[in-house]
Amino acid sequence: MEAGGLPLELWRMILAYLHLPDLGRCSLVCRAWYELILSLDSTRWRQLCLGCTECRHPNWPNQPDVEPESWREAFKQHYLASKTWTKNALDLESSVCFSLFRRRKERRTLSVGPGHEFDSLGSALAMASLYDRIVLFPGVYEEQGEIILKVPVEIVGQGKLGEVALLASIDQHCSTTRLCNLVFMPAWFSPIMYKTTSGHVQFDNCNFENGHIQVHGPGTCQVKFCIFKNTHVFLHNVPLCVLENCEFVGSENNSVTVEGHPSADKNWAYKYLLGLVRSSPSLIPKEDTDFLMSLDLESRDQAWSPRTCDIVIEGSQSPTSPASSSPKPSSKASSQEAEVASDVERVAQTPDSSDGGLSPSGEGEEEDEEQLTYRLSYQVQGPRPVLGGSFLGPPLPGASIQLPSCLVLNSLQQELQKDKEAMALASSVQGCLIRKCLFRDGKGGVFVCSYGRAKMEGNIFRNLTYAVRCIHNSKIVMLRNDIYRCRASGIFLRLEGGGLIAGNNIYHNAEAGVDIRKRSNPLILCNQIHHGLRSGIVVLGNGKGIIRNNQIFSNKEAGIYILYHGNPVVSGNHIFKGRAAGIAVNENGKGLITENVIRENQWGGVDIRRGAIPVLRSNLICFGYSDGVVVGDEGKGLIEGNTIYANKGCGVWMMSSSLPHVTSNHVSYNGLYGVAVFSQKDGISEFPGGHGAQENFSEDGDAILWETELEKEDDPLCRPITIALVESNSINHNGASGLYVQSSEVLHVISNVIHANGDRGISVAQSGQLTRVANNSISCNRQSGVKVETQCKVELRGNGIYDNRGHGIITKGESTVVVENDIIGNRGSGLQLLPRSDTKVIKNRIHSFRAYGIAVRGRAKALVQENIIFQGKNNKTIFQQITNNRECIMQNNKFLVFKKKSDTWRLVNPPARPHLENSLRGPSAAHGGQKVAAMATRITARVEGGYHSNRSIFCTIL
Repeated sequence: MEAGGLPLELWRMILAYLHLPDLGRCSLVCRAWYELILSLDSTRWRQLCLGCTECRHPNWPNQPDVEPESWREAFKQHYLASKTWTKNALDLESSVCFSLFRRRKERRTLSVGPGHEFDSLGSALAMASLYDRIVLFPGVYEEQGEIILKVPVEIVGQGKLGEVALLASIDQHCSTTRLCNLVFMPAWFSPIMYKTTSGHVQFDNCNFENGHIQVHGPGTCQVKFCIFKNTHVFLHNVPLCVLENCEFVGSENNSVTVEGHPSADKNWAYKYLLGLVRSSPSLIPKEDTDFLMSLDLESRDQAWSPRTCDIVIEGSQSPTSPASSSPKPSSKASSQEAEVASDVERVAQTPDSSDGGLSPSGEGEEEDEEQLTYRLSYQVQGPRPVLGGSFLGPPLPGASIQLPSCLVLNSLQQELQKDKEAMALASSVQGCLIRKCLFRDGKGGVFVCSYGRAKMEGNIFRNLTYAVRCIHNSKIVMLRNDIYRCRASGIFLRLEGGGLIAGNNIYHNAEAGVDIRKRSNPLILCNQIHHGLRSGIVVLGNGKGIIRNNQIFSNKEAGIYILYHGNPVVSGNHIFKGRAAGIAVNENGKGLITENVIRENQWGGVDIRRGAIPVLRSNLICFGYSDGVVVGDEGKGLIEGNTIYANKGCGVWMMSSSLPHVTSNHVSYNGLYGVAVFSQKDGISEFPGGHGAQENFSEDGDAILWETELEKEDDPLCRPITIALVESNSINHNGASGLYVQSSEVLHVISNVIHANGDRGISVAQSGQLTRVANNSISCNRQSGVKVETQCKVELRGNGIYDNRGHGIITKGESTVVVENDIIGNRGSGLQLLPRSDTKVIKNRIHSFRAYGIAVRGRAKALVQENIIFQGKNNKTIFQQITNNRECIMQNNKFLVFKKKSDTWRLVNPPARPHLENSLRGPSAAHGGQKVAAMATRITARVEGGYHSNRSIFCTIL
């Protein structure tokens, strides 16, 4: 634009000298002039905003170095807010006192100070009329008695902030008042500096020192750009109060107290304050992409390629190799040949499987040149698909896995769009609104009690004892706040407190980031809770809550700690890199823990003990530096449908005194045992934080015995549990045995797939009471399928034990029952009975690739009855026992040898065991409707090579 021959830049320079009214008039000339006035945002509008004595930088005090998106818009918002106190003049226009409204338009300015019209504020107020402006010139004004405001006035300090100090106790009885550019201090006779019970008060750019401010409903207040030094703001039953861009420092108690339910009786200012709040920019983001942590997830689906074939056993080939040479029949043959029926297909192991290449001990001798070929068809249950139908391959350095959509973090906006109740909470304005304020270097931040309501947006709480306390049926809404370096918990809820805590950054606090107790029930959504000196979130004393879609990481103790009957719903969180457990459930804690990603924690991914009874379902627990799931002394609960992958310790570690139900989990590529059951007791005093130590959970650091305060609640999960159960799990490719048992109590191992583990499939080292192993598929493990040590009581029934690199079953146990199993294709003996063992072998089908079907060593006591034993490499490999062993009784066994080339034996009547079609199941039906097909985001985790030993890392450290 060029007007009058002047270029645009010169017009901007000229207009930069205009005052606000002149800029407004120029913008009304035409469209081109309007756009020209708008283009002065970073020059003239910035000067007007920063030069106003009634306001400060729009982002003060939290981000004074960050410029607003528009200086003009920021100046406009402040200008409109500064006029709120006069809005009730519109109500006077239609009243009988219309003449009073006319006087307001011609209001006077009263000057107070040495050499001016009035010497004191009190004398000026005595002469003031409605809406007069009282100007206090630089100086200290001390009032000896209480000042009562009877008419609406504006009291303004002249000069810079700090040059006018007012020592007074003011009680407002009028409908509205504004105070600006003043320093308030308490009078000698009262700590209360300002009080109102029904009217509206507005503070702009004031300092308050060492006193109290009280606002009682239906009174309202609007406070902006103020500093409160050791000053307590008390809001009682207020319908709406707004505190914006304020600084609270050095409080000896709470900086702000919000008490009581918002008054139903509202004054004239309520609707104007509500409109002002709703017209200002919201802190709820339209798209929360910055919240999601940049987690590098690459796809590493090493999918198994299932193929079907018949087993072809040759002396010179592996048991899964197809026949390549013609068979040479044996000279010996015995009894009847098995009938040929419908074939049962075998799922072959994948080329990248780690099963091959390891021979059992004692197999170093050379193969005979004779080669015999026959077929025996049976079934091997391989690992089941996880994470949206894919398989997890072996972890590699820099490895990563791809997540299903149900485990991907959503943005805050996405979560609010899905949860209408949470969106309503986030959009609500009731009670007290505290926005863009700084609370620092004091005892308490905000205290909400006795049905109070408060909303906090974009604030910073730092170096306090605590940031926010919410008690006695109160509700808080906290959005986008920073809470750090508190000397106790960051956010504390008790006695049925609740509300929404969303999108906050909570870190470096001395106690828990969020502490939930005594039936409190908040929604904790999309927060970052990290680097705490203790736990991230603590739920205890019958506390509840929904903890969803948070990032909880790098805390010194458990990421989430549930104890003393705490019962939250924990879902969709990413809990990682903690220095203790990811989630610890202790001291009768409960909770539904579902669809979380728990990774790279120093201790157990999930730790359950001391009467805890959580439901742990559909979580990904991976890349931990210790065990995946730890079930300690007296731990209970349901562990269902989880993927426990690539932890350096055991997949699941539990004590024999615990009674969990471990079902339908995928436990793979862990460094030690897949599932380990130990009988030794843990030293209570030796647990690190988050693993059972006696912790300090009082409000300010004093120990409390919460058990005396707890209330019993009915819970359908609290049913009698008498037996530990490991059922329907896929346990594969773990570094040591798939299942290790060293227990003195009853254990049931039912319908599991135990495949390709680095040692034995199942090792029973100690079993004081019966360990029942039934209907499992135990295949392709690097050593024996099952090993039973001395003085163990074990029942093996209905299992399929296939293709293990050692013996199928080796036992030293004093009471071992082997009934109705298929023990087929193992490199060692099908069944080896060692000296001093006492074993019943009944109705099994047994075959060994090279060694004996059944080998009885030494003075073993055995009853071998009604078994079918297939010939292995040659006719000498069916049965072996030492002579003169009268304690080994053989009855009604069937020995099958081949008669001709390419004989095929098939397992029929019944078909190949185990019969898992009806027992293999995923998570419970109530949880089965979730869609896990879409892959959306990626997580990367460093996996360091090497494992320390064949014991649990957790046990070793203790």
